[in-house]
Amino acid sequence: MREISQSFDPRQVMKSNEFEVFHYKKSGAEDVQVHHHTFYEVYCFLDGDVEYWVEGSLYRLKKGDLLLINPMELHRPILKSDSKNYERIVLWIDKNYLESLSETTEDLTKCFDVSDPDHKNLLRPDEYERSGIIARLGDLIREFYGNSYGNKLCAYGIFLQFMVEINRMSVLQKDNLKQKKEISPLVSRVLNYVSEHLSEELSLEKIAQHFFVSKYYLSHEFTSSVGIGLYRYITIKRLVIARQMLADGKTAGETSTLCGFKDYTNFFRAFKAEYGISPSGAQKVRKN
Repeated sequence: MREISQSFDPRQVMKSNEFEVFHYKKSGAEDVQVHHHTFYEVYCFLDGDVEYWVEGSLYRLKKGDLLLINPMELHRPILKSDSKNYERIVLWIDKNYLESLSETTEDLTKCFDVSDPDHKNLLRPDEYERSGIIARLGDLIREFYGNSYGNKLCAYGIFLQFMVEINRMSVLQKDNLKQKKEISPLVSRVLNYVSEHLSEELSLEKIAQHFFVSKYYLSHEFTSSVGIGLYRYITIKRLVIARQMLADGKTAGETSTLCGFKDYTNFFRAFKAEYGISPSGAQKVRKN
């Protein structure tokens, strides 16, 4: 792959309404906290000593591994050592754009569908597939950043072919549960509990009592495993669902209640701080 790599950009917002692709060869991910996007992400791991946390599952990555991340999924990379060789290719895809490319019988969003019982976050290509995928992404980067005749058209074609390929892999690849690394059993149970009770009152004290542990122990275990505190995690999960509800047409007041916020003022402040727009502003963006 010809050297076309960028300095690490910590932004988590797309500038394009189609897709963007990045080739990073240096570190910077140690500064990335648990987060989510409003777009699809395909992450291709190339080199380094990295584990990747996605919604309670921890994956030990190997060269060529692909992670498929839905906008609803919280995630973060975890560098296991001070490696200067952390290399990856990251592809961001606008939801509406990918949906517009999908035919009724050929849904290119299928590989990201978390409601599918066979959904996989991790795809581990065989040796033949791996070389093809890395080459394809290299071609995409060259065309995406090129300034010759037809670069953009070529990039669109490569992107479309790549999405077909990873959807095929997602359907055909066997279950990859053995690729997961277990996190703390307590934290795993807490994550499930939070997901099932987001509309209810959720405090550190209440959850600790439910699992018969001290709040100090729970706080330490959760932060060590997830990378952020329990309160912050609950807030982000609520906001992820709130944004989707607003996009689906629910009112801001209704959304605030359904997502477990104590009052609308708290919801408004948290939403504005996370996304830079008000709940009503998010509704307008969706309508447009």
